[in-house]
Amino acid sequence: MGTITSTAPPTGTASGTTTVTANYGRFRRRMAMGVVAALLVVGGSIAGLVVATQDDAPAEATVAVPGAQLPQIGAADPVLAALSAEAPAPEPAALAAALDPLLDAPDLGSGVSASVVDVATGGELYARDAADPASPASTAKLLTAVAALTTLDPAATIPTTVVEGAAPGEVVLVGGGDPTLSRTAPSQTYPGAPTVADLATQVVAALPAGTEVTRVVVDSSLYTGPLTATGWGPGDSPSNYAAPVTATAVDGARVAPGALARSAQPGLDAGAALADALGAAGATVVLGEAPEGTRTLATVQSAPVVRLVEQMLALSDNMLAESLARQVALARDLPASFEGAADAVTEALTDAGVDVSGVVLADGSGLSRDDRVPAAVLTGIVAGAAGGSINDAGAVLSGLPVAGYDGTLFDRGDDDPATAPGAVRAKTGTLLGVHALAGTVLTVDGRLLAFAVIADAATGGEVAAEAALDAVAARLALCGCR
Repeated sequence: MGTITSTAPPTGTASGTTTVTANYGRFRRRMAMGVVAALLVVGGSIAGLVVATQDDAPAEATVAVPGAQLPQIGAADPVLAALSAEAPAPEPAALAAALDPLLDAPDLGSGVSASVVDVATGGELYARDAADPASPASTAKLLTAVAALTTLDPAATIPTTVVEGAAPGEVVLVGGGDPTLSRTAPSQTYPGAPTVADLATQVVAALPAGTEVTRVVVDSSLYTGPLTATGWGPGDSPSNYAAPVTATAVDGARVAPGALARSAQPGLDAGAALADALGAAGATVVLGEAPEGTRTLATVQSAPVVRLVEQMLALSDNMLAESLARQVALARDLPASFEGAADAVTEALTDAGVDVSGVVLADGSGLSRDDRVPAAVLTGIVAGAAGGSINDAGAVLSGLPVAGYDGTLFDRGDDDPATAPGAVRAKTGTLLGVHALAGTVLTVDGRLLAFAVIADAATGGEVAAEAALDAVAARLALCGCR
């Protein structure tokens, strides 16, 4: 019941059409295609009108209009141009001269480490204590993302099921580790999420007509160990960003759909949501385990792993991160616990060719104060995903927040009009006294760089420290540095 399901995405296009898909971060530009009509006006009257679509009648049924002329349309420019192989990389000495004063900003404190890597060559362009383990905060989610994408099938989905209980009128909600299960249709937070309503519809159809559900058991036994990680503070769970990590939850363990606050009892909330959807609001809801060999009444599937990874990175969603880390653990036959997930993520990164020297993990989200990740590991991951040396890791890039546009960078990094839109795409990280930023930056010369900055002894306030990090990213974007 705790296994993920692989579903292949549809392939192919309709005959006579060409489809180009460009997944470039979460900065998605849509092009509208219209119908071109040629109107020839002679003496104030319409001489002819031709409107053609792909689904029109066959060519032999087309009526010719004398004198009608179609407009001349030139070749279309590419929506996303490829990076030039000739774009110059910054010179290390010039880059150091540009970055050193910014990294010495008082608001970042004395514990600043940084790394800049040229994506095309993999060469290191700048390093400041880059190999020293540091508290990564939520940039640790980059490690979980790569582990999930390289261990699991990116098209795989996570099931949530309902089975018959041990007594008449009893059903069991069995969590498979998908926290995106939604109380609303559609979800207010996770596009493509399954719904409790769908589960309930299936349950009603599967039970004998007239069956009254009087008891809902919630089975979260897929996960083991403590519900919070070592290094989590007493105010971290529940909070606006975290909750006890359970295999059964709804709406990311939020107290209500779309709310900020997370729940202290995610499993029971999920059971109550199912009872409500079944029209059995008065049913007893308890924690327990499903009977052996019982009949399955309903199953829903999460969005594909690749989409969950993107959502986790863009929203910096701790609950999704912990869930994905546990899916990696299950796939590697390790316990679905904080410890097992941390071991599984580290193993997965090693297998993917990432140098994990100095990495110590206590969770999959970066919320733990016990996590340690060197800046060089972060740039190694980003450069590997961007350059293709880490297979199947492209969703790391498409999930990164875009400065001044979306995710946790929607209101950051867009103050300098000289910085091109979408030039900076990065994962944020914030804990008390810890501020980090890691991702990609496109320089003014068109060179793609991977960068990471961690300030884990920051003395300035959150706004000031984030502004100092944004200044580093903007300087990289505007840096010819030669």
